[in-house]
Amino acid sequence: MNKVLVAYASRTGKTEKIAENISEGIRMAGHDADLVKISAVKTEKDLEGYDGYVFGCPTYHRDLTPGMKNFLFLAEKLNLVGKVGGAFGAYTHSGESAPMLFDTMEFVFKMNMVDLRALSLKEGIIDTDEGRKAGQDYGKAIGGKFKK
Repeated sequence: MNKVLVAYASRTGKTEKIAENISEGIRMAGHDADLVKISAVKTEKDLEGYDGYVFGCPTYHRDLTPGMKNFLFLAEKLNLVGKVGGAFGAYTHSGESAPMLFDTMEFVFKMNMVDLRALSLKEGIIDTDEGRKAGQDYGKAIGGKFKK
């Protein structure tokens, strides 16, 4: 069984809901998932000990939140090369945050990213069955990246 950190920023609770659904999917795939709000992470030591990492951030003003940018600088201090990863985010209009996170994790951190690319969900569907299933399926896909 592998251990996955699902770390997220959320202002309205929508990205947090996606994080919860992804965590459920990871557990459905037979792995442990720890759900952590990025404001609770103080040093890179708080991020150690995981086999996989999933980062989530809503899109604000076509960008990542300042807190997520600072969080990524902490994460960069870890050796995440080859670790399983995924990225997600909620949006109302444009949805750039999740692809930005995904690209950072894939190209800067050199992680083994989920084949589904980034999960971007419009806020209006997050609390629906479709939104719940999308998050769970993404979590299952992350779980599937681990060698059996």
